[in-house]
Amino acid sequence: MAAAPQLARGAGEGRKKIKLGYDNFAVRAMNWKAAQLIDYAVKLNVDSLLISDLDAFESFEPQYLAEIKAQADAHDLDLHVGTWSICPTSKSFKDKWGTAEEHLRTGIRVAKSLGSPVIRVILGNRSDRLTEGGIEARIADTVKVCKACRSEAIDSGVIIAVENHAGDMRSEELVTLIEAAGKDYVGANVDSGNAVWTMEDPLDNLNKLGPYAATTSLRDTSVWETSNGADIQWRAMGEGTIDQKAYFARFAELCPQVPVHIETISGFNLGVPFLQDDFWKAYPQLKAADFARFLKLAKGNKPVETWKRPPGDAKLAEQEYQRGELERSLKYCRETLGLGVKT
Repeated sequence: MAAAPQLARGAGEGRKKIKLGYDNFAVRAMNWKAAQLIDYAVKLNVDSLLISDLDAFESFEPQYLAEIKAQADAHDLDLHVGTWSICPTSKSFKDKWGTAEEHLRTGIRVAKSLGSPVIRVILGNRSDRLTEGGIEARIADTVKVCKACRSEAIDSGVIIAVENHAGDMRSEELVTLIEAAGKDYVGANVDSGNAVWTMEDPLDNLNKLGPYAATTSLRDTSVWETSNGADIQWRAMGEGTIDQKAYFARFAELCPQVPVHIETISGFNLGVPFLQDDFWKAYPQLKAADFARFLKLAKGNKPVETWKRPPGDAKLAEQEYQRGELERSLKYCRETLGLGVKT
């Protein structure tokens, strides 16, 4: 145990410390609003907080948003703001905030009011790969929405940070979206766990998205072979099968100014049934070399049991589980990876 602080000092030598924080989806069972999320961030002594959904804000009125910003500023806490699908033809899109363009404009306005450099958005999920026109058509539809809001984003100084989300896009596809929309105001929210869901090595994903990174939602992953192909389970940082030291060494080279937000989503398995013929309809252009790198991730690893909720109060157990996953992750990030500015 005594060696961990030495690893942290070694990991941080010769470079500026990378900011560390959390994505509020990591503790979604708490149902906290923005003020409570900031209180928790202060308790955790983190540098940055990604509030990844607009529902966490009790109002979009200027006075309320100014109060939230002041609360964060008082504790030297960076705020990053997010919302959900801005692709009008995605299966994930909802019209709660109006049209896709109205939704994005609202997000940009909220982000600007809070001093967030980004508005994190998503396209959709894996099922969009099988819709008419495939993921290419959904990318084109998302690009149109971004371009329609270009002036608002640029005038506000807010980057539209598109996430590789829930199996929707691989890194090369997200790069296509960013370049088509315009990398002067569109970037990436890098999600290392979602990378594995699309049969990507997180390090390969980072190599492609790192130059475009504006914010992050990161976690560890275990991946192993099954009779249908492979399974993955997202894990607390340092508890999966991904080489996190190699990942963050490269992160420090590609995007050291971008905060690391931990988004633990643990306890269940996701199937990647690549031995089933129908599976490949969603990935008609996947390169053999990329698939081979994914297979190497799975080789020799043991299956991971799913989380079993203990007897008693189900809601309380889930809340405690989620906080435990996040807090262990932050400890690992500080002590083993040398992340975080605050001590």
